[in-house]
Amino acid sequence: MGPFSMVVAIVLIATLGKIFSERYKAMGREQDGQPLPPADLIAARDEIRQLKERVAVLERVITDNHGSTDLSRQIEELRDR
Repeated sequence: MGPFSMVVAIVLIATLGKIFSERYKAMGREQDGQPLPPADLIAARDEIRQLKERVAVLERVITDNHGSTDLSRQIEELRDR
C-alpha cells in the first residue's frame, strides 16, 4: 500500500465513523432534535391524564344535584373506562 492509499483509507474510516456516530445519535431524537421520552414516561403521562379525567368526573358527580339516575349513569361511565 502506498502513502496515497493509506490517506484514503484513514479518511474513509474517519468519515464512516462520523456517519455512524451521527446516525446513532439521531436514533434517540425526534425530527426536531428533541430527545424522545422513554416508554415508561409516556405510559405515566397517559395514566395521569386518565386519572385527572376520572377525578374531574367524580368532582362533578359529587357537586351536581341532578339526582340518582344521572349519578348512576356517570358511575357506570367510569367503570367502562
